[in-house]
Amino acid sequence: MNRFSSKPLTLAVLTALTLVACGSEAPQATSEATAPAPVAPAAVAATPLSIDSSSLPPLPAFQVSDLDPAVSACTDLDGHVNAKWLAANPVPADRTTWGSFEMLGERSLAVQKQIVETLATREGASGVEKVIGDFWATGMDEAAIDAAGLKPIQSMLDEITRLATPQELVAYLRAAHADGRPLLFGFGGESDFKDSSQVIAYVTQDGLGLPDKTYYAGDAHKAERDAYRKHIVTMLELGGADEATASAQAQAVMAIETRLAEVSFSSEEMSRDVSKFYNPVSIADADAKTPRMPWGEFFAANGVAAPTLFSLSNPAFFERLDAMLGEVPMADWQAYLRFKTLDGAAPYLGKAWSDANFEFYGKTLRGQQEQKARWKRVLDTVNGTVGEALGELYVQVAFPPESKAQMQQLVSNLSTALKARLEKLEWMSPETRAKAIEKWSTFTPKIGYPDQWRSWEGLDTTRDSYIGNILAAAKFNHAFEMAKIGKPKDRGEWGMTPQTVNAYYNPLQNEIVFPAAILQPPFFDPKADLASNYGGIGAVIGHEMLHGYDDQGSRFDAKGSFANWWQPTDAEGFKAKTGMLVAQFEGYEALPGKKVNGKLTLGENIADLGGLTVAYDALKLAQGEGFVDPMTDGFSQDQRFFMNWATVWRRNFTEKELNVRLVTDSHAPARFRANGAPSNLPSFAAAFACKAGDPMVRADDQRIAIW
Repeated sequence: MNRFSSKPLTLAVLTALTLVACGSEAPQATSEATAPAPVAPAAVAATPLSIDSSSLPPLPAFQVSDLDPAVSACTDLDGHVNAKWLAANPVPADRTTWGSFEMLGERSLAVQKQIVETLATREGASGVEKVIGDFWATGMDEAAIDAAGLKPIQSMLDEITRLATPQELVAYLRAAHADGRPLLFGFGGESDFKDSSQVIAYVTQDGLGLPDKTYYAGDAHKAERDAYRKHIVTMLELGGADEATASAQAQAVMAIETRLAEVSFSSEEMSRDVSKFYNPVSIADADAKTPRMPWGEFFAANGVAAPTLFSLSNPAFFERLDAMLGEVPMADWQAYLRFKTLDGAAPYLGKAWSDANFEFYGKTLRGQQEQKARWKRVLDTVNGTVGEALGELYVQVAFPPESKAQMQQLVSNLSTALKARLEKLEWMSPETRAKAIEKWSTFTPKIGYPDQWRSWEGLDTTRDSYIGNILAAAKFNHAFEMAKIGKPKDRGEWGMTPQTVNAYYNPLQNEIVFPAAILQPPFFDPKADLASNYGGIGAVIGHEMLHGYDDQGSRFDAKGSFANWWQPTDAEGFKAKTGMLVAQFEGYEALPGKKVNGKLTLGENIADLGGLTVAYDALKLAQGEGFVDPMTDGFSQDQRFFMNWATVWRRNFTEKELNVRLVTDSHAPARFRANGAPSNLPSFAAAFACKAGDPMVRADDQRIAIW
């Protein structure tokens, strides 16, 4: 599904590889071993901002009262910790999932809402205050949006109508990309896989409206295809086409997407083979594959100097696209572009448009019963377009400096524990172990917010048009991304905003990143006991570190470059161990007759298992010699460690949402994450006095220990 607000390529790579959350919408990555950097002067509001903390939603911290004594932890840790809570907290009508991540997300949104409401009323604001205030004021003016109708995008629709030749079509695609409205394929800058210190251009597959290529063939997703076709008709009718014309054009759109889907990589292929992003070619080589799409002209139109090499991911996709440019009638291409333009704009147009958009993408596809409140949708747009600008203001009121200081100590302890494990790995040869430790030594942690805020100078926003502001930001952001290509990588850059409830590992920079918004209970609490923090954010820190050694992260070296640093016998042993993890998760039934995809979720499962293992070691390190367990609320520290781990993963899904995620999400459903890693750990069995044969105790020949 295209949107006017495009995201940098970094997020595509991170989403495929390393986010800790179960598919949170993010969706960028200097050592941070020093005290918190002062907020840059540009970030300081003319009048200091403040929020009313008493009005914020509650924090989803672990509560002893949530435990279900009828379910033994040795049988089902997730059920023991979360069953009562999950039964009492169904998915709200305006969501498709509900759990710890979402509760913290609501709290973050509530903080943001207070900020933007204050800014929208300030006269004479400048800088980030003006940008955020303009977005909020125009986004909340539903009457003006309804009255404008299609006027904000009519010029785009008229331009599509005038296209008469394949050459004009290609020129239109170049211009749309330059405006920050990517059509048919993705284009952005990211570190060169072979030299991560330099940024090169990447061109990637896109153009599909359904979640995955597998939706376009076979009986499994016929209902979704039929519903999508009806949605296309609705969009085209709202755009002015009569029923017969819209129906015929919808068939053409589906035919184009189906042909592209045939040569697209699936979600599993992209997430489990990062090399599919990387196919360096010269402009001449690329032009030979796509003679109708001269890449030198494309780069020039986007303000990028012609590169020696760029990555043309999935050449078969672009060869097919090039052939289709000559084979598909222009009327069909016009229908496709018209639909994509209308569909991309729909969330920001009047009520009829946003309702139709929600009816398919929210309700039909994912089971969401009600559309989010207007203010939440506007904040989603703000975060997707100018999120770091809002992040400057968010950290002023929502991230105490002591949280950053304590996180630095946690990261240090996790790092020490990981090194100790690497040094003792019996299955790894000395040569490979030395490379693994070298990579460990270059991990860069980032905590809370960037040291240097991005400049928004030159972004011209107004109080006149919501879509006008969105289009202005899309073009501004695209130019910002294009300016990186051909230059050294900015290692201070972040791939997430501070107000995002998530974390990530970036293999190209070998960095682990923890935005401010996730540093709250149940993940982190400066006043909590050690066990809770190590079972929460400690395990997340370990998770992100272990992404550096998962099935894809392990393909990058200490400098973040794509390189094989494994001895052959070690690689074979690693594959055998991870194969056992694939089998474990493919044994979990998420819905009747539908198992977890162990290959799709392998990277996250490796990171969960290793992260929890290292976090437990770090807890013991933090407790030190002679530690006396305080038995908080009658539970040992070891028990509280694992119970808070499970609390992190409490999550309800709508059935439709879960169906989509089983095909597209590299994260296993939450309840299997809560149980999967602990069932392999002797420390878990000892904590709860579990016995051999208990469901949460895997047999010795099935127990998996990797890192």
